[in-house]
Amino acid sequence: MKKIIFLLLAISIMIVTSACDRVKPSILFNDAPITAENATRLTNVFSPGMRIYYLVIIPKPIQSRYAYIQIIKKEGTNERLGYKMYYGNTIRLKDEQMYYYDDYIVINEKGTYVMKIYSKDNPTKVLTMAQFWVQ
Repeated sequence: MKKIIFLLLAISIMIVTSACDRVKPSILFNDAPITAENATRLTNVFSPGMRIYYLVIIPKPIQSRYAYIQIIKKEGTNERLGYKMYYGNTIRLKDEQMYYYDDYIVINEKGTYVMKIYSKDNPTKVLTMAQFWVQ
């Protein structure tokens, strides 16, 4: 009886203290096309006029297969609350892109930018967002 109680206690402690976490949506930036070889040298700081490659990782597939990408520039004086809509695009995820999307963008203005990804299923909830700088 003591062995059974000890075994159940040990299992419950292992379940409570395990460090398992689900994969979260994320955005990775790089100055070259993102591959398995250069995935470790990611950066968030870019020069004006250079290509900013990004990889959006989506662990749960989007049911509608459409996602919205927004890039917002943080402004200091002109816009309300200091934000300006810089870029917006609707993308259709193909069959092989159900868990990721990669592309690039070129930004010529210096500043601080935030990229946000939305799903067409719930366009008011941000799936993921990341910040990068053009200096």
